[in-house]
Amino acid sequence: MSETCDILISGGGIAGLTAAATFAAKGFSVICVDPTAPITNREDEGADLRTTAFLQPAKTLLEEAGLWTRLAPHAAPLQIMRIIDAGGEVPEPRIVREFNAAEISDLPFGWNLPNWLLRREMLARIGELANVDFRPGLGSKSLFTRTNDARVTLSDGSRIRCKLVLACDGRNSPMREAARIPVQTTRYGQKALAFAVTHDLPHENVSTEIHRSGGPFTLVPLPDRDGQSCSAIVWMETNANADRLATLDDAAFEAEMNIRSCGVLGVLKLASRRTLWPIISQRAERLAAERLALMAEAAHVVPPIGAQGLNMSLSDLRVLLDLAEARPEGLGDQAMLDAYDKARHGDIKLRVSGIDLLNRASMIEARPLRDLRAGGLSALYSLPQVRRMLMQMGLGVR
Repeated sequence: MSETCDILISGGGIAGLTAAATFAAKGFSVICVDPTAPITNREDEGADLRTTAFLQPAKTLLEEAGLWTRLAPHAAPLQIMRIIDAGGEVPEPRIVREFNAAEISDLPFGWNLPNWLLRREMLARIGELANVDFRPGLGSKSLFTRTNDARVTLSDGSRIRCKLVLACDGRNSPMREAARIPVQTTRYGQKALAFAVTHDLPHENVSTEIHRSGGPFTLVPLPDRDGQSCSAIVWMETNANADRLATLDDAAFEAEMNIRSCGVLGVLKLASRRTLWPIISQRAERLAAERLALMAEAAHVVPPIGAQGLNMSLSDLRVLLDLAEARPEGLGDQAMLDAYDKARHGDIKLRVSGIDLLNRASMIEARPLRDLRAGGLSALYSLPQVRRMLMQMGLGVR
């Protein structure tokens, strides 16, 4: 016997949980599965200590899902984006450019939240919705599709019949592989360290990206912790250097991160353990197959630059939701999936390529090339028309 639902979501990460809450809030019946139970406490082993910045366009989607009222009290606004080139002889700012959201909007660029907390609040919201069933500990094992529906076999042998399978199951997506959709992958020889810090100086809702070599060092505002100013850091480095940094004791690591931060927030002190993950770019050659749509990292993976990763995923979700609401009777049919692929393919290709270029520029080791990068940064970001265009593109509104 098979269970039935409108939408089977494979993957219960941030993107999958957001999709589950959003589609359920719109009246669709949803089953969401993930082989790993979410960790919703910062101190628990395996907790995801990274953070996610939701850019302006995401707020409307989160409101429609009934998520924003839960998330807003915990969110740190991102009012100013600061880019620093520190690629000179010594690690200190030599070019500084700031982008204030007030130049284009009366809202911040976005809001930053810890991933473990996002999972906690999203699961709480899903628990309020009668038409969504989240099943941790179960994965998607196989996929069989035909014109009218899809059948997914789960890891416990149970079967789900649905109109649409939504693959949110990561860069190694089992559902994408089942549909034999190829991907293009770029490996940079980089890893990223993610952790939280407290610091002497207030961040004043400024997100700071410092470029030197190996990759950007990014400080993103968090709400104060125990009365101290707090930020999340993503530190991208070459594999060898990232592995070395990950093995340092706290005192030695703090010494190196304070040099790399150029002192922009005063003295930094670790406020969490460190996590490490590899950096790649990846793009699926197409975003859909029969009764299957790819979303989030099943569709695209980018280095953590400019808060584009999850916000690209939410753009995927926005298009899918609009198509489903426009023709509920056509949920998951070929017309809907062709329209989805057409709407998202070009934007994804452009953003993956653009972030690839930014990352390669940030990795530059040779001093003359670092000087060239600094000059380009100064000239490009000083032009008012270019500044405005870049801010709008960063928000996903162009």
